[in-house]
Order: sequence, then C-alpha cells, then structure tokens
Amino acid sequence: MRTLVFDGRTGAAGDMICAALIAAGADPDALAPVSDALPVRYAVGEVEKNGIRATTVDVLVDDRTVETDGDHDHGHDHSHGHDHGPDNDPSTSGSDEPAEGAGVHRSYREVVDLVESMGLPPAVESTALDAFELLGRAEASVHGTDLDETHFHEVGADDAIADVVGAALLLADLGPERVVTTPVAAGGGTVEMSHGTYPVPAPATTEIASRAGFRIAGGPIDRELLTPTGAAILGAVADGFDAVPDLAVERAGYGAGDADFERHPNVLRALVGDGGEPGPDGDREKRDDDRARAGQPVDGRLAHDDIAVLETNLDDAAPEVLGGLQETLSRAGARDVTIVPTTMKKSRPGHLVKVICKPADAEAVAERLARETGTLGVRQSGASHRWIADRAFETATLRVDGEDHEVDVKVASTTDGEVYDVSGEYDDAAAVAEATGLPIREVLRRVEAEVREQLPREQGGR
Repeated sequence: MRTLVFDGRTGAAGDMICAALIAAGADPDALAPVSDALPVRYAVGEVEKNGIRATTVDVLVDDRTVETDGDHDHGHDHSHGHDHGPDNDPSTSGSDEPAEGAGVHRSYREVVDLVESMGLPPAVESTALDAFELLGRAEASVHGTDLDETHFHEVGADDAIADVVGAALLLADLGPERVVTTPVAAGGGTVEMSHGTYPVPAPATTEIASRAGFRIAGGPIDRELLTPTGAAILGAVADGFDAVPDLAVERAGYGAGDADFERHPNVLRALVGDGGEPGPDGDREKRDDDRARAGQPVDGRLAHDDIAVLETNLDDAAPEVLGGLQETLSRAGARDVTIVPTTMKKSRPGHLVKVICKPADAEAVAERLARETGTLGVRQSGASHRWIADRAFETATLRVDGEDHEVDVKVASTTDGEVYDVSGEYDDAAAVAEATGLPIREVLRRVEAEVREQLPREQGGR
C-alpha cells in the first residue's frame, strides 16, 4: 500500500504541509484552482534549515507576501525567513510586509459556500470541507456557539483557505492510498491571537487534537509549533501512529516553517513508500476504539460532545427560584438542568442542582447559578464529555376531520445514520390534541409512525 507519513517533530502548519507534499513529489501546478478562485498565488522556493534543504510555500495576496501560519505563530508576529529563488522573490511583486490574514474574514458557512463554488474534484472538496468542519467545530466548542454561527478570524481569510484547499489538491495529486502521522509537537509558552494571549497549544488546536485521530506532544521549544490550520488538515486526512510505520521509502521531503530555531530544524518531514498496511479486523477495531477515545465519530456509535458538569447543594432555596433555574441558566449557556431532592446535614431536606454546559460557558453558568440561588460554591465534576445521538427534526402532518395539523418529530441516529429512536415533540402534540380532542399519546403514536414509514429500511424504516 502506497503510504504517506507525516513526521511532525517540530510541529505542523498549513504552508508546511503544502511544502512537504511538494517536496515529496506533488506537482505545484495542482494548486491552480485556488489561484483561479481567489486573489492569491503561490510562491514555491527552497531554504536550508539547520543543514536540511527544505521546500517553502508562500501565499501572495494583493502583491504582498502572506506568510501563512508556517512560523508557528497562528498568524501573528511574522518575520520573513524563507530564501526565495529569483522567480519567487516577493520583493519583485510589491511590499514584503507580512500580510497574514489578508482578505475578508468569513463564517464557517461562508467558507463552505466558497469551497463548494471552486469546482474542485469531489475528493478534494471533501478533504477541504472535512478540515474546515474540524476547525469550525473546534471554534464552536471553544466559544460556545453553533457550527453555522461560528466566525473564523485568522483561519477564514484567503491565505488560510489557500493552505487548506492547496493541501487537499496536492494530496490528491500525490495520490497515496493511506496517510498517517506520528505524534505532532505542539510547542509551549503562549501565543497572541485576536481574542488575547493564550497558552500553547491554542484553544482551537487543543480542541481539534481531542477530535482528531493523532496525538500531540509538548515542546521541544516554547513557541507555537502546531497551528489550528495544520491540526485540522492532519485531522482530516491522517491516522495517528506512535512512530513511523514499516515503510519501503521511495521519497522523503521536507516542508519548512518560517522561523529558525537554534537546535531544531523547523521542518515537517513527509515520507512516501510502500507499507503501513492496515491489519486484520482486530486492528480495525482497535483503531475504532482509539478514534472514539480521541473524539472522532465511529460508524454505528454516538457522537462525542465536550461538556462541563456543574453542581451545587441547596437547603434554603425557594420553590419559585428552583422552578426558574431552567430558563435563567439556559440563557447563560446551560444545555440541561436537573434538580434532585436530597437530604443534607442534620437531616435537612435540600436539593442537588446539576447543570450540563459547554466548557467555554462553565464560568458564566456557575456565576448565574450562584446569583440566582445564593449558593456559596459551585463545583465542577470530573465529567469531560458525553456521547450523544445525531439529531434531526422531521415535520409530520396529521389529518383529522379534514384539517391538517403539523407536529415536529425528533429523529435520533448513530454516526452512520442508523435511526434508533423517533419521538414526537410533546408541546406540538398537546396543541393538536387540544384542537382535535384526540389523546396526546394517540397524536404521538400517529406522527411517529408516519415518520418511521418515510425512513429508508436501512435506517430503521418499515
């Protein structure tokens, strides 16, 4: 099996991945669809990093060099460290000031629409969209937003799109049957981003790593080495290996980052050759287990959802306050609120309040819980994630005495689309029952049966 191995001992970034693919044999001309669709062009050159000859890729936007995220700073504080050949000297095309993030910043949905408008081959489009979905879900989790509401800052600009789509095009041109990656160095210290100063790895990178099927490692220097864009590309295309697998190497290439490190060559190595075959079914099951632990969807299972669980005990809260917590805490970001009667010290009756929210919302929800109840402390329990169904809503139409009534029906399924539960929405059913005189349970029975009839048999339909 022809296998591509990424060896990211000094990290990975979007331009480093593109450069490593070119160095490993991909044709730079494959990048043409990006230049046709965006006001960018690629400059491919060479540089020496600690004695290693490596390929560089710069994205040029509006006649300015855009150092993509290859100096491992997620688009910040760039310096021009590449050596360019005479045909790729950015000084000949205008200002050489860094222009990271040039162009408009886009929402996740805008990025998807743009990629889909490029007319890319289906496999290339799928790879690029997988990477952007990883980025989008990571940003949504960090900021506590829905995927379609997520706005990209650094990674929504033209140059970052050029990195992701460019990597997908080059990968398709290289044509490996399998892609794997060894553990990727994340670096250390802090990084400046649009929202402030954060520890390395950056929040979005950490979130992507929790969802992707590869491992990260700290160090070897205090600098951002793995960027969100680089992590998303690897997460979309590569399986994680603990070390370089058995491989009859045909070609080795190195993609350079911008920065120079004293003792560590700032390069991403790509190896191409025969080997790295998947094992028998037992190995496949082990990989599925690894992917599930890493937060990646596995066919036939539930989806991974990162959460925080907050708790507090109350022995003096008024019933009206407890009754209002569902609404007040939901406005602060709670996804679920449960109130359990309990017995507290000195046999006093009390209540245990448990709240599920996204990790990014935990502090705001805890503060609102304290203000609403007067509790002196809110604890966060050890749960870090939950397994949830993929959920969709269908509208069922119930005809009674010549009149149509609509009821929303929730359809729960595993990650491979197998439906295991169909449930009508109670409030809708109650309204129809009130209007028709039918029992609520009869309304629910009819609309749930209608939706099941419409499902394909392989998804649980009749």
